[in-house]
Amino acid sequence: MDRDIDPAFRRRQIARRIIVSTLIVSAIAALVVWGPGLVSPSISRARIRTARVDTGPVEAVITASGIVVPEFEQVLSSPIDARVVKILKKPGEVLARGEPIVELDISQSRLALEKIQQQIQLKQNQQTKIRLDLESTLNNLQSQWEIKRLEYQSNKANSVRTRGLYKQGLLSEEKLREVELLEEKAAFELKQLEESKRNAQKVTATQIEGLELEMKTLEQERAEAERQLELATARSDREGVLTWVVTEEGATIQKGGVLARIADLSSFRVQATVSDVHTSRLSAGLPVSVRAGEDYLKGTLASIDPTIRNGIITFTVALEDKSSSLLRSNLRVDVLVATDHKDRALRIRKGPFAGAEAARDVFVIRGDVAVRTPARLGIASFDHYEVVEGLIEGDEVIISDMSDYLHMKEVKLK
Repeated sequence: MDRDIDPAFRRRQIARRIIVSTLIVSAIAALVVWGPGLVSPSISRARIRTARVDTGPVEAVITASGIVVPEFEQVLSSPIDARVVKILKKPGEVLARGEPIVELDISQSRLALEKIQQQIQLKQNQQTKIRLDLESTLNNLQSQWEIKRLEYQSNKANSVRTRGLYKQGLLSEEKLREVELLEEKAAFELKQLEESKRNAQKVTATQIEGLELEMKTLEQERAEAERQLELATARSDREGVLTWVVTEEGATIQKGGVLARIADLSSFRVQATVSDVHTSRLSAGLPVSVRAGEDYLKGTLASIDPTIRNGIITFTVALEDKSSSLLRSNLRVDVLVATDHKDRALRIRKGPFAGAEAARDVFVIRGDVAVRTPARLGIASFDHYEVVEGLIEGDEVIISDMSDYLHMKEVKLK
């Protein structure tokens, strides 16, 4: 048979139910209040970098790597096939103008020069002989001409007398004709001798002219041989620093082989390299900024190497201040080639949040949260991106890499 429940037990049961219900309701309330904070992602402010959108100039630049090289570097080549006798200077030494660097064995060149000098002397002797022969020939012809001239005058006088006698009827016409033929013969022979004299002079002049041309050629060869002998001791033709020299005494150097390199360290230029994807954007005359440490030097893109090697294009930068104290030979620098410029544009500092001119989402800080905001970036300089749309001046943007949060509408900041 049923018994009544003890009132004390009933009260304990009711109290227990009330406590459990209260705990459940409290847990649900706490989940509602604090749950979004526990589920929503957050990021510490100390882990991010931010920048504000401002207004200022923006230049579209191509960033290249460069190396500072001397503007002038002289290459000394061997003028002859020779052997290195002695190395007089070492790399790194400062050279004065005309100072010898390398001494070569020039014995063969000396023999060649002596041979040329002998040939010149032979030509001179030939010229002298031809002139003497001409003088002798002309003397003989002159003697013959004088004799023939006297003979002609005698025949001419005889003809005059014979014509007088013929007119007087004292001589026959046949005798007159005979005397006139002798006169004509003497006149003809005299004319031949005069022509022989002129021909002898012309022939001799032609021979002498030919010898003079040969001598001129030999003298040019002698001058070149003497110049090569002078160059056989390699000398610097200006002040500079010896950057390289042939390393081994006794080595054989072919004609045209490099003996030494001399750099003028008072002025410099920059040789830069960049990917060939920028080829169409590069042209001579573009303004260039060269970053040496924390300082910048202005310059101009002077020339572009037309040859592309392994996907790399090389170009040369002419600096405005070629003798800046910031410049050192072989110093590596950043080269910024300006391909476009805007004097006044919305801009944001560069960072990992964006990689190129494109439309993309960025995170703008609104109070304690970073809100994902669509934005479009334009041209890029070394320090800034141009903001085309999506942001306004004064917006604070996270410029750190936020690729892991791009699927979220907002990120809480701690």
